[in-house]
Amino acid sequence: MGMSSDYGSAESRDPEEALRTLDAAIELGITHLDTAEVYGPYTNEELLGRAIRGRRERLTLATKFGFRFSGPVSNGLDGSPANARRACEASLKRLGVDYLDLFYLHRLDPTVPIEDSVGAMAELVRAGKVRHLGLSEVGAATLRRAVAVHPIAALQSEYSLFERGIERDILPACRALGIGLVAFCPLGRGFLTGAVARAEDYAASDFRSQQPRFQGSNYDHNQALVAGLARLAVRKGCSSAQLALAWLLAQGKEIVPIPGTRRRTHLADNAGAVHVTLSSCDLMSLEELFPRGAVAGARYAPEHLAWIER
Repeated sequence: MGMSSDYGSAESRDPEEALRTLDAAIELGITHLDTAEVYGPYTNEELLGRAIRGRRERLTLATKFGFRFSGPVSNGLDGSPANARRACEASLKRLGVDYLDLFYLHRLDPTVPIEDSVGAMAELVRAGKVRHLGLSEVGAATLRRAVAVHPIAALQSEYSLFERGIERDILPACRALGIGLVAFCPLGRGFLTGAVARAEDYAASDFRSQQPRFQGSNYDHNQALVAGLARLAVRKGCSSAQLALAWLLAQGKEIVPIPGTRRRTHLADNAGAVHVTLSSCDLMSLEELFPRGAVAGARYAPEHLAWIER
């Protein structure tokens, strides 16, 4: 997402460096690439299409639909069957591929029964345009209704040391239903790296400028937690980002974190998390530092929280 929108400013985003980063990721053996039509909108899929040309078969390609647009701006949710069909065709064209490995409903549309959304997505599987279906940021009850229509391969939800809200009901439901979890923002929008600024220090166009966890006393409280993470990382001989990602990988083989980065500078460091082994004592120390509810502030501004089913 950050390669095309939401993070930084339009002037700070460098499509050529993004392409070099994607190329380096593929050479490192990273094969799962995640995008969405709303990233940009549209431009991230086009960028990814350029990056994967000639090597599509090596990759697992995921994209998402579920918004309606007024020109270049998204202005609400649309999980209708017609939008599923439209979005799939448009995404295939922008990506320059014949099929999608994983097609998500980006957010639950409260005006459309999940059975209708998933039913239309299942038609795309039968047509050979999609191989697997996913949902994003839905609750356990919706997952159960969805799998009654068609198997759901993956749930994409925010999950990290910084955000553990899915552990009570949603993650157990995924495990019971055989659904993998794709964890987005596994570094807490960069907070867990220790290298983020206060909300007011970001440009108004930067997503983080609106986020409660980056604001005021919430920021101060959360920075103290991250300082503790940095101390543990020094003891382990790894970076804070690697330690946070290693914690996620230790939560179960069905969990796939998708850390985003716009530049090559952080890519190799993130990938190195697979080489960090955590002992039971390490996991206990991280649990003591980041118990559920330890982080201050809501994870989204109110208008974005309204799009998340819990």
